[in-house]
Amino acid sequence: MTDRNTSDHQIFELELDLAAHEARRRAEVLAALGDNWDPVAVMEGENDAYRLLYSGLDAEQQATYDMLVAAEVLPGPGRA
Repeated sequence: MTDRNTSDHQIFELELDLAAHEARRRAEVLAALGDNWDPVAVMEGENDAYRLLYSGLDAEQQATYDMLVAAEVLPGPGRA
């Protein structure tokens, strides 16, 4: 670690190899998910929830939803 004093500030430089930490973090996440984790089923469930969330809108809500989809603020149907 190197520190240099400037007029009012101290600058600290620290070099870390984060690759090992990231690999460990990913391994821990996968271990926490367990062997029964099914990413396809998770995505299907999220798509189902998205469709349910935006179903049954009244005319004003549907117009707002359509405007947000057109502005690409929300993904359109089937693109969640």
